[in-house]
Amino acid sequence: MSFPQLHLDTVNGPKVVMHTSLGDIKIQLFPEQAPKAVENFVTLAKDNYYDDGVFHRVINDFMIQGGDPTGTGMGGDSKWGTPFEDEFSKDVYNLRGALSMANAGPNTNSSQFFIVQNQHLSEQLSEQMTEAHFPDEIVTAYQKGGTPWLDFRHTVFGQVTDGMDVVDAIATVKTDGSDKPLEDVKLSSVEVIDD
Repeated sequence: MSFPQLHLDTVNGPKVVMHTSLGDIKIQLFPEQAPKAVENFVTLAKDNYYDDGVFHRVINDFMIQGGDPTGTGMGGDSKWGTPFEDEFSKDVYNLRGALSMANAGPNTNSSQFFIVQNQHLSEQLSEQMTEAHFPDEIVTAYQKGGTPWLDFRHTVFGQVTDGMDVVDAIATVKTDGSDKPLEDVKLSSVEVIDD
């Protein structure tokens, strides 16, 4: 097991910068563990698909979600024009700072993504992960937060390397009853640094 999220300085693959109205979020992508999700995301970013978007769903101590050009949570398309299948790897997990594909059920990935923001994991959940034979290193990493109940339900394809303070700032904006920020948190662009 390589656990790239725990060894970000050794990962090969593209990096991206999300330029948001609250600051920049830098992310290392994982093409080895989720080749289709990374190809989709990089292609859409280079095609300016994500430009002038918003984070349409924000839940503090859970996650921030974007990638829908309609800004409603109901839109978005993959680079192929059809949904693509999930890519689950025992190397990557929904740790705090993970970049994952949003979906509407199995194998329905398109353009929407979320970044895990949760900072608090109960001791009971840690015990359950140990009982479920999660790797020790991952159980330890989850002490800093994350959403293990999303593992093997949502494709993890990247990890924030810089800008978790921005993710936290986005997560704490005021929202309406459907978790949409009252004032738009803009995603002006996603810049691909290298691939």
